[in-house]
Amino acid sequence: MLEHGGRLRKAAIEYGIAEADWLDLSSGLAPWPWPIPEIPLRAWARLPEVDDGLEKAAGDYYGAAHVLPVPGSQAAIQLLPRLRRSGKVGVLSPCYAEHAEAWRRAGYVVREVQEQEVDFFLDGLDVLVVVNPNNPTGLSLSPERLLDWHTRLAQRGGWLVVDEAFMDVTPHLSLASHTHQVGLIVMRSFGKFFGLAGVRLGFVLAERRLLKLLAEQVGPWAVSGPTRVIGQHCLRDSAGHTRQRTRCIEAGQRLFDLLQRQGFEPNGGCALFQWLITPHAERLHAFMAQRGILLRLFVHNSSVRFGLPDSEADWQRLETALAAYKEVT
Repeated sequence: MLEHGGRLRKAAIEYGIAEADWLDLSSGLAPWPWPIPEIPLRAWARLPEVDDGLEKAAGDYYGAAHVLPVPGSQAAIQLLPRLRRSGKVGVLSPCYAEHAEAWRRAGYVVREVQEQEVDFFLDGLDVLVVVNPNNPTGLSLSPERLLDWHTRLAQRGGWLVVDEAFMDVTPHLSLASHTHQVGLIVMRSFGKFFGLAGVRLGFVLAERRLLKLLAEQVGPWAVSGPTRVIGQHCLRDSAGHTRQRTRCIEAGQRLFDLLQRQGFEPNGGCALFQWLITPHAERLHAFMAQRGILLRLFVHNSSVRFGLPDSEADWQRLETALAAYKEVT
């Protein structure tokens, strides 16, 4: 399996620091989990029902005509390649590594392309995968540019697959309202914005026929009853959405300013994380981990990603550690 952020228990063992004593900034999640509603006993005792209102709540929240709940968007990443025959897939890179891995494992020819290369290679691709905003670079592409790529692909029966895992803070940039079009597939993560990664919930937005095929691959009862209750509660809390967006935007700017003030100029980011390229990424990651602060390390391009701290104590702890690193380097 590929390496990901969030492996706190492994870090606790490796560095001899109790899990409760860590500041985990490795996962790019909103650090303010949504309040969990009371879950009726029947949600635990019965098999999940697909007409309980979750799909309606998600369609309203995302502004999409058709939605399919899945047990985390990771499930959709792994299953989508089953719905096509072999072909050529472009992945706008660097990005979340599971995308290229899933298509390769399914037997496709995968080319990882840079933003400026897409137009050159696009007419030779069957599928283009884009993470928007991108993880970890924070690159955000306009809806107009993405829809142009979709038009070119769809004319030949191709797909544009857009992973919008970090889109909730900027919903006006989403392609969700366009997903009734054939060949446009959008994936949305639930856990990042709502701070509830543990519930394992995501959604695929696409035209009805494709979602029916994907649902057959996902199988019955894939999203648990309690998760469906939590999902509906969070997706319908419009006042909470406004508060969370404001909080994320303010914290994202604060993180950018903190890093810049300490001499760590971010190379990219969004409201939920900041990304730093440095030839000393492994040293910085280890230095912070020795102080109980877990960052996301990307060895292949020597970079680290900083998630959002929560409390004032967490912010001060991060700034103190960064200042200490500067003193010894």
